[in-house]
Amino acid sequence: MVRRDSPLALERMHEACGLFGIDAAGEEVANLTYFGLYALQHRGQESAGIAVSDGSQMRLHKGMGLVAQAFDEAALDRLVGHLALGHTRYSTTGSNRLENAQPIVVEHPQLGPVAIGHNGNLTNATTLRAALERDGVRFKTSSDTEVIAELLANTPGFDLLSVIRRALPQLQGAYCLLILTRDRLIGVRDPLGIRPLCLGRLPEGGAIIASETCALDTVGAELVREVEPGEAIVLGDGEPQPHQLMPSHRKAMCMFEFIYFARPDSQLQGQSLYEARRNMGRQLAIEAPADADIVISLPDSGTPAAVGFAEQSGIAYSEGLIKSRYITRTFIQPNQRLRNVGIKLKFNPLREILRGKRVVLVDDSIVRGTTSRKIVEELRQAGTKEVHMRVSSPPIQWPCFMGIDIASRTELIASGRTVEEVERVIGADSLRYLSKQGLFRAVKNVTGFCMACFDGDYPVPVPVQLEMDKLALETAVAD
Repeated sequence: MVRRDSPLALERMHEACGLFGIDAAGEEVANLTYFGLYALQHRGQESAGIAVSDGSQMRLHKGMGLVAQAFDEAALDRLVGHLALGHTRYSTTGSNRLENAQPIVVEHPQLGPVAIGHNGNLTNATTLRAALERDGVRFKTSSDTEVIAELLANTPGFDLLSVIRRALPQLQGAYCLLILTRDRLIGVRDPLGIRPLCLGRLPEGGAIIASETCALDTVGAELVREVEPGEAIVLGDGEPQPHQLMPSHRKAMCMFEFIYFARPDSQLQGQSLYEARRNMGRQLAIEAPADADIVISLPDSGTPAAVGFAEQSGIAYSEGLIKSRYITRTFIQPNQRLRNVGIKLKFNPLREILRGKRVVLVDDSIVRGTTSRKIVEELRQAGTKEVHMRVSSPPIQWPCFMGIDIASRTELIASGRTVEEVERVIGADSLRYLSKQGLFRAVKNVTGFCMACFDGDYPVPVPVQLEMDKLALETAVAD
C-alpha cells in the first residue's frame, strides 16, 4: 500500500467513499455490488465491504485494500440475500484500520442488526460522540461513521424510517448514507447535497442507490434520478419510496465532484462530467491563452480539460506524458532518491514528441505543488523549449472538512502566495488558473455549489484554524 505521507499520496486529493446499495430478489446481489464497487474504486482504495440481508439474517464481509483484494469468490458466495450494501473507503476521519472499514454494524433494540455505509465527513462528530459517551456508549473505532451508527442504535423506533427521522437532523456536515436492516435499505443525502447519490433501476426489476451513475452503467442499470438533498429513498418494499426527511434551505454540492472526483463517464445534475471538464478547458483557453506548439495533459484527470483547451485555442493536442495504469497503490520507500523515482514510475515523458516544443500542460488542480514541480522538471529534461501550465480550476487555498482529504492551509501551495509566486515555485514559464466565473460558465451556470476550498466560505460551521487538517476532526482511541 502507498505510504500515506509520501509525495504521491499527498499531492492528489482523495474522495472519502463510494456507496452501492441494491434491492433485487432473484439476483446475485453480492456479485452485482462487487462490480458496482469496482466502478467506484476511485472514491476510496483503503478498504471495501459488503453487507447482505435475506430478510431474516444479515451477513458481512470487509477487508483492507482494493475491492479485488478484499473479496474472493468464497467470500461473495457466503453473502446470500436480496438486499445489499457495499462500501469502498478512503479515510477522512478515522484512521486506516480494519475496525474503521465499512459497513459498520450495530445492534438496535427494536430493529436488530443495522449496517451503515457513509460517504462524507461530520463537522460535529466530536460533540455527538461526547454526548453518546455520557449516555454509556463505548466506541470501538475513531470513525465518525460509528458515531452515526451509535446514534441510530440509541434512537428508539420500530421502523428504520422513523429512527432516521429522529436521529439524522442532529448531524452537521456532509453525509450520504446507506443504512441496511434485515428487511429495508435506505439511502439518505444530507440537506446541502454535498456528496452525490443517485437512484437506478435494473431492466429485470430491482433498484440501486449509488454514489455515481458510472456504477449503474457497470451493472446494466439505468438512471432514474439523483437523490435530492435532504431526501431518503426506501428500498425493500416494492417500488422505491421517496421521503423528504429534512428541508433543504441551501444547496452546496462539492464543485470538485465536477472538476476531479467523480468519474468523467458519470453524470451530475443532468450533465456529462466529461463535457463539463472539456468546457473548463475551453474557458481556460479563452481566459489564459498561450503561445505554444502543443497541448498535453497530466493524465488522466487533466485530459478532458486539455482536449477542450486544444479545441478552443487551435493548438494541437498530443500525448506528452504516459501514465502507468498499474500504480494505483505503490510501495514508496523512505529514501529521497526512491521517492523521486515515484514520479517517473507514474508519469513518463515522450521525448520525441516534446523535444524543442513550447508546451501547454493542463491539469485539473494544484494542491501542494510537489507533482507539478517534478513534472515541469521532467518536461524540461525531455527537451521542451517552454512549459506553460494551465489549471482548470481556481487556486485551492482552504482545507476541506466535508469529506475530501485536502491539506492544511500551510501546505497548500496557493495559500498566501500570488499566482506569480506559485509559478516560480513549480518552475513553469507561465501559470494561469481558471476563474470562478469561468468555472460556473463551464458547468452551464448551475448554482448551489460548495466552493469553500477556493474561497473559505463553508456551508456549515467548521473549526477553521491555520494548521488544521483532516485529522483535526478525528477522536483518538486506544489501540
